[in-house]
Amino acid sequence: MDFRFTLEEDAFRTEVRQFIDSEVPPEHRTFDELGAEGEDLEKAVTFRRQFAKRLAAKGWLVMAWPKEYGGGGASYIEQLIFNEEMAYTGAPPVGTMGKGWVGPSIMVHGTEEQKKEHLPRIANADVEWSTGFSEPGAGSDLASLQTRAVHDGGFFVVNGQKIWTSGAQGSDWCWLAVRTDANAPKHKGISIVMADMKTPGITIRPLINMANAAGFCEVFWDDVKIPMKNLVGPLNGGWYVTAAGLDFERMAVAPAAGIKRLVEDLVLYAEEKEKAGQAVDMIIRHRLAEMMIECEVARMFAFRVCSMQMRGTIPNYEASMGKLFNSELQQRVGNVGMQLLGMTGQIHAGSRWAGLMGRITQWYLSTVGITLASGTSEIQRNVIAQRGLGLPRG
Repeated sequence: MDFRFTLEEDAFRTEVRQFIDSEVPPEHRTFDELGAEGEDLEKAVTFRRQFAKRLAAKGWLVMAWPKEYGGGGASYIEQLIFNEEMAYTGAPPVGTMGKGWVGPSIMVHGTEEQKKEHLPRIANADVEWSTGFSEPGAGSDLASLQTRAVHDGGFFVVNGQKIWTSGAQGSDWCWLAVRTDANAPKHKGISIVMADMKTPGITIRPLINMANAAGFCEVFWDDVKIPMKNLVGPLNGGWYVTAAGLDFERMAVAPAAGIKRLVEDLVLYAEEKEKAGQAVDMIIRHRLAEMMIECEVARMFAFRVCSMQMRGTIPNYEASMGKLFNSELQQRVGNVGMQLLGMTGQIHAGSRWAGLMGRITQWYLSTVGITLASGTSEIQRNVIAQRGLGLPRG
């Protein structure tokens, strides 16, 4: 198999890299605004939204979407290249949920009216989306969700609580899973609705994690009225819409490039230590070499997903394989990085003594939960075993 890119594809990669270099200053080479707070967080969010608009103007935000939905009709290979360069350079992640799984799910399950209303706004970077799935009693077993939506005239009236809702405090719309039939089997009484986050009755409470970041939120829904026209897919058929959305979410190809950049920076750090007369433990040297190989494995998972997209297939267990491998690799990189940096790895960004400007510290803390987000590693292994290997439920 020939993994080489064409001359045109290499030229596009160079164009993307040059654009990012000219548009994103060093202080905004962020990783999900990790550790930013107060005015710094506001500046980071403002810059990210402005940057998204510039990408949309170039037709790069949803470049592989069909042109009738605001996309550029580009190839999936070009989209992969763009995503790799964004992650490798540390450019701010933009429109993740809207372009990643909300938009594609609307294309598959939405009405023509919903497509016309929402897809161009995602493509133009006019809106931010969040996803309201998990609840205090429904995480890995998502079908146990209890947030209720009762039909009342032309509306659903929603009551309940969601948790671990990424970016809810900055989102304009929420892709919301609700229970619309309390008497049906748990997988068959769920619906997906789109909720305007400015609707009365929605309360958002950011959750500060161990990395001092507020990426997650809990969201309370008290008699929130959502128009019936915002139902996506069939009533009580939301489990299948949800499953497709999760497949889209787990298809992300960018993590491998971001991980590789951090491993390369760790290698450079190790080389500088040795030049300064500080020996690097042989075990760490070997683990860095192993992780460079693992980064290439992660990239091959991404290529496989891309090749399936090119054939018009939605990856399922293949997406879970990539998600599982990337998540656990991120944790291994953080662990080895902390060992390499030693005591300086415990100093946060902002101090001149912080190793690698505090990036490893933030990465190490932030990736503790990465094997839980978007479905736990255990869930991914179940998907791979049952759908990939054909094994029975245990």
